[in-house]
Amino acid sequence: METLLVSHFACLDHEVPDGHPERPDRLRAVLGALEAEEFVLLIRAQAPLATVEQLERVHTAAHVASMLDGEPMEGFRRIDPDTAMSPGSAEAALRAAGAVVYAVDEIMAGNARNAFCAIRPPGHHAEPDRAMGFCLFNNVAVGALHARAAHGLKRPAVIDFDAHHGNGTHAAFEHDASLFYASTHQYPLYPGTGAPDERGVGNILNACLAPGSGSDAFRATFSEMVMPALAQFDPDFIFISAGFDAHAADPLSDMRLTEDDYAWATAELVRYAEKHCAGRVVSTLEGGYDLAALGSSTRAHVRALQNTF
Repeated sequence: METLLVSHFACLDHEVPDGHPERPDRLRAVLGALEAEEFVLLIRAQAPLATVEQLERVHTAAHVASMLDGEPMEGFRRIDPDTAMSPGSAEAALRAAGAVVYAVDEIMAGNARNAFCAIRPPGHHAEPDRAMGFCLFNNVAVGALHARAAHGLKRPAVIDFDAHHGNGTHAAFEHDASLFYASTHQYPLYPGTGAPDERGVGNILNACLAPGSGSDAFRATFSEMVMPALAQFDPDFIFISAGFDAHAADPLSDMRLTEDDYAWATAELVRYAEKHCAGRVVSTLEGGYDLAALGSSTRAHVRALQNTF
């Protein structure tokens, strides 16, 4: 079995105001990076639309309706200073969440070893009742709760190495001890959440990194905090919120990571999954706003997903 790549051209139709960092060129950079010859064995699939039922496992009915019915006919609908919808945003958001659901289904059917979802808008800031931080629906949380509802899995885990705390995933998981969320993120930074003492019901790990942190601090935190907490939780499916905005070249954080750090962290998670949860890993794109760094980081990440450990 090979690694599955799930995307959809509709994700390019989510337009943003001029100068916005979460622009369609991000996805073009990711997909272009994965056209390299070394990725010829990727199984490539188009994302289906997520259903309302799948979305409402995470989000309130009012929020889902607001996103699906509130798309503007032209121009932009401003949700907050950072987040907007345009004609095409609703389908893009449905495809983004649907990509993670589809990846779960394909892995559980034995059709793929693991998966990377190259999608936008990103998702980890979307809370159960509101869009924020460039995010409309929480793609990774929708996938995790689908794994539980549709496939009988008991203990999905999300590991988030985006530079920003995934407040939406935290909020969706914090009261449910059968879900696990661990985040390495710069602190303080947007959205201002993710302090170490925010632990949910003991199922949340916020592994904060100081501004300017680089490889040594990140790898030590991942090895000494994230991986032991993951092992203690004993997941049966691992999801990765793969944000690449902690890269040294990224304009939206003060972190100093490199492509090698993303490859290393991904390999750690894949190795764990191979030993303890039948290799089940679904990764989904979150942040990353320097196009060159985003492309090279994606290559390193997917290369590590493809390797057999």
